[in-house]
Amino acid sequence: MRPRLPSLSSLRSPRRPRLWFEILLIAVSYWLYSLVRNAVPEQKTAALRNADLIWSLEHAVGLAFEETVNRAVNSVTWLIVSMNYYYATLHFVVTIGVLIWLFRRHPGRYAATRLILFATTAVALLGYYLFPLAPPRLMNGGAFIDTVMLHQTWGSMASGNFKHMSNQYAAMPSMHIGWSMWCGLTICALATAPWARILGALYPMATLVVIVATANHFWLDAVGGVACLAFGAAVSFAWYGSMPHRLPRRITAARGRLTALRASRPLRPRPASGRATEGGAATEGTAASAPAPRP
Repeated sequence: MRPRLPSLSSLRSPRRPRLWFEILLIAVSYWLYSLVRNAVPEQKTAALRNADLIWSLEHAVGLAFEETVNRAVNSVTWLIVSMNYYYATLHFVVTIGVLIWLFRRHPGRYAATRLILFATTAVALLGYYLFPLAPPRLMNGGAFIDTVMLHQTWGSMASGNFKHMSNQYAAMPSMHIGWSMWCGLTICALATAPWARILGALYPMATLVVIVATANHFWLDAVGGVACLAFGAAVSFAWYGSMPHRLPRRITAARGRLTALRASRPLRPRPASGRATEGGAATEGTAASAPAPRP
């Protein structure tokens, strides 16, 4: 008898993550994301036109505050330099840190939460392709300040010597916001320490200030990042049937082995419950053999 194939429900059940597989998956996924993002054509004319459109829309609703924030924060050198390094490093450091924390402390919720991050990042690629957008610092007219160029701080793949290694017109949606919101909501939902939840809530708000102050994004780019995160959460919910924080925190190895054993073991007939005596009569609880009919 052939071994039974795992059902769809078993594939959708949370499993214990494997370290080597997760490291490989994250590395390959980010490499593919960077490759596709930078392969999107740099449509400079369309990107500048879209930037003017966004800027005009923000003026129409009375929320075109990016230039004011950019120039105000730039007047405090130590603050804007700190924000340049924040923009360059924490985007990756905090995200990887949260993934490691989930892997170690919440393995049962790791896969579902990781799926949200991956789906969020994947759908962002559509935004880069369908709506090329120049960041405020590259808009015509020079009203915004490119703080990385001005203060000669490393920290942006789209400024300085690195500007030819990255697509400069992929500002919508902002994955700095998408990833920071993912980190913040994950920490707020799963952390038990009050101070950790406070930091989790403050992290995406601080990131919003940074991306605006450094003139790397409009605030509407942040709205696009949140929309991508909502899509990622919907994908994870559709697959696992629950939000990550409602899944079990841990999955024991014994439970995983038992599930795999049951899925692969062929069905066998049950043995008879009774035992025969020396004279051939069945023991109590077992029906005796019917006598042969007489001629």
